[in-house]
Formats: sequence, C-alpha cells, structure tokens
Amino acid sequence: MLAADPLVLGVPLKYVSLLVLTVQNSMLVLVMRYSRVTSDTPFYASTAVLMSELTKFTICFFITAKTSAAEHKRLSVRHICNDILGGDSWKILIPAGLYTIQNNLQYTAVTLLDAATFQVTYQLKILTTALCAVMMLGTRLSTQQWLSLVALTLGVILVQIPADRSNTAGSMLSATDPSQLLGLMSVFVACVLSGLAGVYFEKVLKGSRKSIWVRNAQLALFSIMPALFGMLIVDGPDIRQNGFFYGYTAWTWGAIACQAMGGLIVSVVVKYADNILKGFATSISIIVSCVASVWIFGFHISPLFLAGAALVIYATYIYGRSEHKRKSAAEVLPVTADNSEQHGQPAVAIGRQSQDDEGIPMVSIHGDAKDTELKLQ
Repeated sequence: MLAADPLVLGVPLKYVSLLVLTVQNSMLVLVMRYSRVTSDTPFYASTAVLMSELTKFTICFFITAKTSAAEHKRLSVRHICNDILGGDSWKILIPAGLYTIQNNLQYTAVTLLDAATFQVTYQLKILTTALCAVMMLGTRLSTQQWLSLVALTLGVILVQIPADRSNTAGSMLSATDPSQLLGLMSVFVACVLSGLAGVYFEKVLKGSRKSIWVRNAQLALFSIMPALFGMLIVDGPDIRQNGFFYGYTAWTWGAIACQAMGGLIVSVVVKYADNILKGFATSISIIVSCVASVWIFGFHISPLFLAGAALVIYATYIYGRSEHKRKSAAEVLPVTADNSEQHGQPAVAIGRQSQDDEGIPMVSIHGDAKDTELKLQ
C-alpha cells in the first residue's frame, strides 16, 4: 500500500511545494529585474552570485552536519569534511564552474531584457538540456517530445519579433538594439551551459550514494571558487574602490534569497510531485511574470508575444506530460540486461524523480541545476 502524501495544514505537500515553486520562479525573475532597474547605483552582479552560493552552502552544510550527527551519534567535523570533500567530489568542479557562469549571465540578461521576455526565452533550457542528453547520454525522445521542442523554439522566436516592424527592412535584428541582442545572447549561452552542466552532472554522478544535501553542499562550495575568481576579474577594481556591498538594497538581498532557495524548493517538489504538475507550475510562473511585468515595468504585450508565450507554455506542459508517460511505461518493464540502463538513465525532463539501477531515488537540487538529477538516500 502506498503511503499517504504528507499534509501541510490539511493540503498535500506536493501542491504546497508546487505553489511555492511557482511563486519562487515568478519572484526570482521579477525581483532580479527590479533590483537592477530601480537603483541609481546598481550593485555588482558578481557579488550577488557569490553571496547566493555562500547562502546555499551555509544551509546545506548545516543540514549535512545535522544528518551526520544523527548518523554517527555525535557531531564530527572530520565526518562532515569527508562527506563533502572526499570520494568523487572533484567531479563537481566542472558543473559548478558552468553553473557559476550561467548565474552571472542570468543577471546580465535580466538587466538588458524585460522580465517577461527573459522568463519566456529562458525556457530554451529545456531544448538545450534535451539535445545534450540525446548527444551525451543517448537519451531517446518520443515524437511528441520532439514536436514540443519545435513548438518551444518557434514560441521563443515569436517572442523576439518586435511588435512594430514598420521601420525594419524585414529583419528582426535591425529592429533590435545592441543591448537587447546582448541580453538574448546571454540567455542563449546560459541555456546552453545549463544543458551541458545538467547532463554532465547526471553522467558523472550516476552510481553515487552521496545524500542530496551533501551533493548540494559540494556544488555550492565548488561554485564559490569560480564565483570569487570571476568577481575579482570582472569587478575587482571597482569593488576595491566602492566596497563589496556597493549598491545593495533590500531588493538585492531578495534576489539573492530567491536564487539561493530555488534549488532547495525544487528538491521538495521533485520528491512529491510529477512532471505534469511541475510543467503546470512553470507555465503559471510564465503567466504571472508576464502579467506582473505589465503592471510593474509597463511592459507591452503584443499579439506576437502572446502567441509565442502561449506556444512556450503549451510546449512545456506537453514535454513534461510526455516524459511522465515515458517514465510510467519504463517503470512497469522488467529490469533486464536490455533495459536496465534505460531504467536508470537520467531524464532530460527538468527535475523529475526517478530511480537508478540500485533503486535509489534521484532528484534535482541545486538552484538552476533543476535540469539534473541527484540521488536521495
């Protein structure tokens, strides 16, 4: 008999976590954008990325320490250090570096693009993760999934077409200012890095028995080093002159908190919810971001933008539903030499819960590492 879902104030935890995830996805983009455009003295984005990683590491280190103390009946610094720094922890260096660059690019993009355009365009990470999984892991996608990826791409293209093309020579680029082009390039590169890091992360960690909090602590710890290096290279002279927290406001701390808490929220969602509900939450967050952008930033929603956003929302939902069906079909197959690898194969669906060959649940955890899966002991 299946265990009943945990309840929070009488509401199933999966619905509560999805509500929190929807709010977090929407708030992250809006708060990041607001923090960048409302202050006369903009903060250094590299410092915000570093603070986000420090926050993640602090939270996960505390949980890891608490878990270790319960397991060993005492708090041992040596055991904690062995858990985080021992074994195959060095493998986390590459995805940690990629995620750090990605997070910095997010700030660049959200500074140059309006929140609605950023939110819709950033869903291309589904496409890049899927393509990376096909090329690097040999993942097979269904026809419906491929069609949903095509629809996703078309939707993103429609979103980029200016509403007023009367002064263009039939070219979308001629109507786009350089700052917007830089913002779009930042989003695209961030999506590519998200796919590469996510799939690499799945590949190198398959078979690992580290706990979810240890893995997240490792990611945060090894992200601190490239974040610090990038901060010194990009903003080092200005920080030495103006200070680390130059330009910080309450909205800056809000953006840092949203980014840091994102991965922790996802870890709960993927444990108690399925891809259909997660796709629904993503779709709702896109709608909320678009509507809020109209109210907060005076964003104008054109018919082309509306059509593109609708395509992206539909494609996101269909892709998640197709992955849910594929997962359900795989779970009823007997584990044989032919399908055991497929049974434990990482999914390209963002944050789905699955099992490896040893039956250990795998879930996504680290911030934008929703495109990957980790094992939950």
